[in-house]
Amino acid sequence: MEIAMIFDLDGTLLDTLQDLHDAVNYALAQFGYPARTLEEVRQFVGEGAGKLMERAVPEGADPEPVLSTFRTYYAAHTQVKTKPYPGIPQALEILRRKYPLAVVSNKPDEAVKILGKAYFPGLYARGEAPDCPRKPDAAMVHKTMEALGVKGCIYIGDSQVDVQTAKNAGVPCLSVTWGFRDLNCLRAAGATHFCHTPEDLPRMLETMKEEYYGQ
Repeated sequence: MEIAMIFDLDGTLLDTLQDLHDAVNYALAQFGYPARTLEEVRQFVGEGAGKLMERAVPEGADPEPVLSTFRTYYAAHTQVKTKPYPGIPQALEILRRKYPLAVVSNKPDEAVKILGKAYFPGLYARGEAPDCPRKPDAAMVHKTMEALGVKGCIYIGDSQVDVQTAKNAGVPCLSVTWGFRDLNCLRAAGATHFCHTPEDLPRMLETMKEEYYGQ
């Protein structure tokens, strides 16, 4: 059975934290709200732009106008400080020789496609859209598998949301530890398979493929 390797984006393939931090603080500043630290934004991300700004605005503030400002600013500044984690392009090049690859993210679909085209050309990329609710809903994974024409996949992510997404989708999950959540958080979420460096991705995914899907 042909399977795909489906990756989360932020914290898994791309280090987007600095650009997200800058966009959050730009939006907050337009409304006179206090800035957030890099570590605060690290903990806020993972469940879409709406949740990010709900957490970033002061308690009791309406996040909607701030969210609109954030979306506009971030769409124009997605590639200022963002970059792939070291070793990721090489790992993907090895994997794509054997497997269909895809990227799914809780970012807005437009931003995901922009970043996907810029950093991972040729990879199928999907983000949050009206017909595709954000993770941990399984729809994003299932729609991606359908688009790729595969019956199985391994899902790779860096957060507790990704662990739950894989569970909801009924697919195995490989949790990476170089992203936005630490090992203890991932274990508490129920993660069982871990990868600590991008260089180990091809070997570990091959092992998991044999474990879950056979030769």
